[in-house]
Amino acid sequence: MTLRVPKAELAPELRDALVEQLGAVPEPVEVLWNHPELAEANQEFAARVAAWDAADASLKTFAHMAVAAQVGCGWCLDVNYFHALNQKLDLTRASQVPRWREAEVFTPLERDVLEYAEAMTNTPPTVTDDLSARLLERLGPAALVELTVFIGFANLATRCNLAHGITSQGYSDACGIPLASRPGKPAA
Repeated sequence: MTLRVPKAELAPELRDALVEQLGAVPEPVEVLWNHPELAEANQEFAARVAAWDAADASLKTFAHMAVAAQVGCGWCLDVNYFHALNQKLDLTRASQVPRWREAEVFTPLERDVLEYAEAMTNTPPTVTDDLSARLLERLGPAALVELTVFIGFANLATRCNLAHGITSQGYSDACGIPLASRPGKPAA
């Protein structure tokens, strides 16, 4: 897949900050920068979403990876696996998110979160009352609301990246454990 929207030129200080933080400028930033006001709003919202702390960070990272694997966004899967490394999450578990139903490394709560992420991503969504009730009981209202909005944001990011033709930039190469493939799909 090739980019469907050209990369915009970033201000040198922004480019340098992104390279310092991530080692490379993320293609989604370069593409969105064609509309600077939108790009800034997206960065601000993404930063706010990342700062929320009612739900466990590992659950949110796994949920974003599940959305990315289901939708087929190699960039989001790649960068979130890289974030798992930086968050010092269990990379053995993180590497198995694309095949979580077959993997035996996830806790019952993690399995419910991954199922919830996929159910929210389905069109139409297939979230059940039973699944919601289990998550509400274990997470509480604030964390469930946060997780839901986080998964909604993940859907926004993955679907925009795919529409723009953005693919993996190889961030996860630093992880040391290969990222599993989703059953029936090639690796991202």
